[in-house]
Amino acid sequence: QVQLVESGGGLVQAGGSLRLSCVASRSIYSINTMGWFRQAPGKQRELVAVITSGGTIHYADSVKGRFTISRDNAKNTVYLQMNNLKAEDTGAYYCNADQRLLEEVVAGPERGSWGQGTQVTVSS
Repeated sequence: QVQLVESGGGLVQAGGSLRLSCVASRSIYSINTMGWFRQAPGKQRELVAVITSGGTIHYADSVKGRFTISRDNAKNTVYLQMNNLKAEDTGAYYCNADQRLLEEVVAGPERGSWGQGTQVTVSS
């Protein structure tokens, strides 16, 4: 198990940007897939973006071209740069660490270790 701590959420106007960070309690070199999920009020949690240890990335269609996921293994940290934010991006954002292949993470169900979440609120 690995503990994950997210930060960087907040209140931002539509069109603005935020950068989320997720720091792991141990090295993430051996963690195959790191990712970000989000949950809007009244909705199920959904995948936003995932990145493998080899750098392969998958984005949800709704965030392609606006969000960028990256990982710094030396700092045990995963980032999510969010640009051109929209009201529909509002929700709690969760960091995930999963040993499965990217394709398995994308297909679901959700597994692995989770952070406590950080709130992102986009005002229109």
